[in-house]
Amino acid sequence: MLKELNTKRQELKAASEEAKEKRNGLNAEASTLAAKRNELNKRTKELINEAQEYKKLRDENNEQVKENKAKRDEINAKANEVFAKVDALRTANNLTGPSIKDIRKDIDRLEFTQQTEVLSPSKEKELVNKITELRKLYVIKKDQLESNTELKNLLTEAQEIRDEASTFHNVLSEYAQKAQEYHDKMISTFKEADKMRAESDAAHKQFVEFQEKADEQHKLFIAAQKEIRDIDKEVRKIKKGEDTGGKKVASMEDVRKDAEDIFDKFKSGEKLTTENLMVLQKSGLL
Repeated sequence: MLKELNTKRQELKAASEEAKEKRNGLNAEASTLAAKRNELNKRTKELINEAQEYKKLRDENNEQVKENKAKRDEINAKANEVFAKVDALRTANNLTGPSIKDIRKDIDRLEFTQQTEVLSPSKEKELVNKITELRKLYVIKKDQLESNTELKNLLTEAQEIRDEASTFHNVLSEYAQKAQEYHDKMISTFKEADKMRAESDAAHKQFVEFQEKADEQHKLFIAAQKEIRDIDKEVRKIKKGEDTGGKKVASMEDVRKDAEDIFDKFKSGEKLTTENLMVLQKSGLL
């Protein structure tokens, strides 16, 4: 019987070592995955903080856009009021029609065409006549404007207001551009954070799988160790001629009856434990 117990102990020892080795390997893999997951989580947090900072800067610039837009619109409203006075004065003095500024633009455009394009004699004559008419109209409008001090002053005032409004418009355009740049950076950074989070989740899933497999091997290791201790106890009892509880050894008839039940279970395909094997050994059936 001691021989069979020692054989069983050796088998359990080998199984125990195998389970221990597998458990340690799986735990090492799980530890590596945990470190990877933690690093990815750290990077994800950094990216989210970075994106939040971009969001803050975007919102600050958008606020500046809002403020400068309000100022620009307020000043443009004042300019419109002045231009309304200009229009009323022009109508009152029969000065309607194109402005002196628009006439000057038309002259410049036609002169550029005359200088840069090849025209037939008739077309060039027509163009020259048009330029001459516009120049005369320009002189008339200029004289009218210069002779009408009130109109001249209103136009100057309106233009100064428009220039002031343009200043605020240029400023808000700069803030709007910066706001868009920070918005694009925010979106890009959030996307990168989402990618990192997905990689972290995948690493965590693998970590859990390896940890569960390591736990299974640990349970096998513990079970084998327990059986080894049970065998060691039985071996000591046999060597000392004692039973497990210090009680009187059961009668051979009882042992025989238990052994027959165990043997029937064995024949039906059930797996025998170390304790079952010891009972069979005592009964002589094994």
